[in-house]
Amino acid sequence: MLLTSLMISFFITVAVGFYVFISAPNQPVNRLFALFIGTMLLWIVKDVAFWVFHKPDQSGAWWAGASFAVAAALHAPLIYFAWSFPENAPIGFKRGLIAAIPVLACMPVIALGLPWSEVGFKDNRFYIEIRPAAYALTAVAYAYNGAAVWTLARKLKKYRGRLLGKHVAYVIAAVLTTAILSSISTSILPFFRHYEMLPYSSVWIVCGILVYAYAISNFRLFSVQSALDHLRLFSLTYKVALTVAGVGLVAFLLLQIPVVTWSSGSPGVFQWKRYLVFSVIAGSAPALALIFLIVRTLSRPLRTIAEAAVEVSDGNYGATVDLESNDEIGVLAGAFNAMSRKLEADIAHMKQMNEGLIRAEKLATAGVLAAGVAHEVNNPLAAISSLAQTLLKSEPDERRRETLSTILSQINRISQILRDLMEFARSKEPSLRPVNLNSVIDHSLRLLAVDKKFKQLELITRLDDGLPVLDLDRDQMQQVFVNLLLNARDAMPDGGTLTIATRFESDSKRVLVEVADTGKGVDPDHLDRIFDPFFTTKPAGQGTGLGLSVCYGIINAHGGEMKVVVDDQTRFIISLAAAESGALTL
Repeated sequence: MLLTSLMISFFITVAVGFYVFISAPNQPVNRLFALFIGTMLLWIVKDVAFWVFHKPDQSGAWWAGASFAVAAALHAPLIYFAWSFPENAPIGFKRGLIAAIPVLACMPVIALGLPWSEVGFKDNRFYIEIRPAAYALTAVAYAYNGAAVWTLARKLKKYRGRLLGKHVAYVIAAVLTTAILSSISTSILPFFRHYEMLPYSSVWIVCGILVYAYAISNFRLFSVQSALDHLRLFSLTYKVALTVAGVGLVAFLLLQIPVVTWSSGSPGVFQWKRYLVFSVIAGSAPALALIFLIVRTLSRPLRTIAEAAVEVSDGNYGATVDLESNDEIGVLAGAFNAMSRKLEADIAHMKQMNEGLIRAEKLATAGVLAAGVAHEVNNPLAAISSLAQTLLKSEPDERRRETLSTILSQINRISQILRDLMEFARSKEPSLRPVNLNSVIDHSLRLLAVDKKFKQLELITRLDDGLPVLDLDRDQMQQVFVNLLLNARDAMPDGGTLTIATRFESDSKRVLVEVADTGKGVDPDHLDRIFDPFFTTKPAGQGTGLGLSVCYGIINAHGGEMKVVVDDQTRFIISLAAAESGALTL
């Protein structure tokens, strides 16, 4: 009965520790809990060795020393766990060392055998005589428990009413359950010389571990939610664990037991029992180490790649994994990263092409509409203008002449808008010639140099003298730059800084032109519509919303790209392909 209980406790402890650690081995909380579990396994093993396989007359000094040492060592991971949970906060070496000083101070006392005077079995009856040092060690253990509960209670108050608060409450219940049951079996009853429950102390501690397991299974305390969780997979980690355990068990039953029987004859029941128990315990260590190594080198990297792949399938294009190893997994990770980045670039290019097609369709539709409107309005407007001019010439009254002049000025404004519409509707193919782009920009700046508002701006030019020759329509490109410069002027009515720069990117063989202003900027909600026909952010009467659309159409006809970026400045960026000859301007 005792052996069965202790071995069940051993396997439950191994299973819980394995589950907690493997679920998220990089998290501080998981590592600390695994450390606690590892120390707990030492407690169970020494109890099995002493209580199950003792002789009728045997000293128990080694067992007493091991019990006090392991009990002291159990409490350091406990306080570490209380500090780290549930935030997964790192402990730090210095803080951890300070917390372990009382435990380290207890070890010489235990090594000298000061907590007991005699302990062991006599006529198959257990006896122990305790010294005052044992009560001091017990006080240290209760101090650690109290500090852990106090720390967790403060966190429970902090997270009350939240899911983390439930997590902390379950951990406090586990600590109190373990402390109460172990105190009854190892301290209170032995104090009154009742040792019946002392061999089962491991079982009571496992009860606290089961509370942890309940919390884990219900709230997933120790595992990190990932993209694979909703798939309900039977993890490769658990398959590896079951495979290693199964192969080890089969090898033990089919090979090791027959070999021992053949080499040792027919051992007695006691020898067989001791052999089987300690073979299982001893075999667990290399099996767990093997599982850990396989998981670390194979399962975890594959899970990382699988999670990234699921992220990509969910739309997070460009997701990569940080895995570097000189093996097939490293090659797989590198290939996945390259594929994900290329997929991100391809989708971004497709999106850009789609936006260009939509904008081109808008431009074509708007062009047809503009041509029709201009044609239908222009003729009657010309008649109205002629009549107004005739009336103005024959009108003697000054007030009426002023009214007619106002009418004519507004007619002229409408005519200008109609001319803009006709220009927008007329899709003129660019007449390409080798052009020095910097000279086009210089000429555009000279045209605006006489403008009064333009003179108020601080002009900064950074023109790259080494630009290659470009095949462009000089007049159309001048129209683009004049439009952009006028827009920048209108965005800074009270003055500001206007920057125009050019540069050549040798890798992509493209010339970039950037026109930036420090004006009021563009609302982020308007960026997607900034190049749409008739869209303008200017006040009514100050713009038709065709300027940027015309610029976009011209740049697109030249095989270039145009975009706007808004940060501390509003920057219009034009990208043009260099001429195939690649000749540089002088």
